[in-house]
Amino acid sequence: MSLVDSIKEKAKAKGRTVVLPDATDPRAIKAAGKIVAEKMAKVILVGDEKKIEALARENGVALNGVPVMNPETSPDLKSFVEEFMEIRKAKGITEAEARKAMSTPLFFGAMLVRRDKADASVAGSISTTGDVLRAAIQVIGLKPGINTVSSCFLMTIPRFRDIQNKVFVFADCAVVPQPTAEQLASIAASSAETCKFLVGEEPRVAMLSFSTKGSAKHADVDKVLAAMEILKKDHPKLQVDGEFQLDAAIIPEVARSKAPGSAIAGTANVLIFPDLDSGNIGYKLTQRLAGATATGPVIQGLDKPANDLSRGCSVDDIVDVAAIATLLRG
Repeated sequence: MSLVDSIKEKAKAKGRTVVLPDATDPRAIKAAGKIVAEKMAKVILVGDEKKIEALARENGVALNGVPVMNPETSPDLKSFVEEFMEIRKAKGITEAEARKAMSTPLFFGAMLVRRDKADASVAGSISTTGDVLRAAIQVIGLKPGINTVSSCFLMTIPRFRDIQNKVFVFADCAVVPQPTAEQLASIAASSAETCKFLVGEEPRVAMLSFSTKGSAKHADVDKVLAAMEILKKDHPKLQVDGEFQLDAAIIPEVARSKAPGSAIAGTANVLIFPDLDSGNIGYKLTQRLAGATATGPVIQGLDKPANDLSRGCSVDDIVDVAAIATLLRG
């Protein structure tokens, strides 16, 4: 069974609800039909019900049992506006501004997740990444102890040494260009949690660098070391070590030479890259040269799940990300 198939099976067992705010996109409607047909989750569609129903008919999708919520006519709108004004009062938001935001599918969908009327939100097929993350951050907010929203990819290697379909978590590969030490620690903590929920393994976190255990001196190495110290202080039970070059992190023979005595070296399954350049290049190199399957990006660090999609996504992509998002509730 592939990693995504395994995630889907776990999602079915949870019986959760996902909200799709980009519901005027035929792909989202088809995905909703597929999610419900496979009994993977319950679905809420957000938008103009007449447009959505017409699109469903045009695309031959039966939306039996799938509620469609129109923010502008919803009985929840008033209380959502009031709550959003309370959330954003420090920013001086007006009632008119709050109503305008809550009348949009993205913000309305995020509030459904905040209020536990849905377990996760998935959007991005017709919305930009910036808009998806803005709604999620402003409405749902960050998980306690986390200071930044980040992303990871689940990288399935067809054959790694003697292991078939070995899964690593790579982060951050899509969101934070130049993380500070504090942000890097936050990315690592979020990625460890993602590893538990989605891969089902105990996370073993390696903080990557061009240096292994003091082999080089540089401000970039100092940042990685500072991040590791923050992690050890804030998450004392987390298995984390560094700084490591990649080979020392995942190859036991190299680890014995470069990092003797480390409990993580040579066995890491969560790889934290020092910046977005290295993370993005690293996952694409692994994907293209090793034939790895890259699942993601998985958005992490939010108090409750809201995931982004590529605007070029397929129906199956939406279904897969919906399964991932529902599992991130824990």
